[in-house]
Amino acid sequence: MKTTFSILIAFGVVLFAQILTSCSETPKISTTLLAPDTMENLPNPVVYFEIPVTDIERAKQFYKAVFNFSFDKEKIDNNEMALFPFHEKATGISGALAKGEIYKPTIEGVLIYFNTPNIDETLKRATMHGAKVLYPKTDNGIGFVAEFQDSEGNRIALFQVYN
Repeated sequence: MKTTFSILIAFGVVLFAQILTSCSETPKISTTLLAPDTMENLPNPVVYFEIPVTDIERAKQFYKAVFNFSFDKEKIDNNEMALFPFHEKATGISGALAKGEIYKPTIEGVLIYFNTPNIDETLKRATMHGAKVLYPKTDNGIGFVAEFQDSEGNRIALFQVYN
């Protein structure tokens, strides 16, 4: 667990360093709750995610087939990790497929949204590789969303901006 927190802190430090170098003034961080208008110079609060899996090879194959992701394998605190791509200069966050005693796939937990340029094609690839559509493509006013159950039993969401 300590190593996982080290990774989370490292991601946070990288993001915070990027913000510091891109701001003309150094943001001041308070330990008290901040008013919404003071939040503009702070990093986004989420820096990393882990998707629980029971079969890491099956999950890697699924996510590669659906999104064309490649993975770097790591062993962290006796847990198998397949790290999603991470590009320091890109926006957004990254994470890992995680297999270990503490990782239990579920459709009832946190929901992660993957960006996609074509939600229809992504849903088609997902179902071709065993996914079950849980929430069909829907217009949410800023784009399209959908949800499916992945190869491991997790609820995963998709987001596509209007073209």
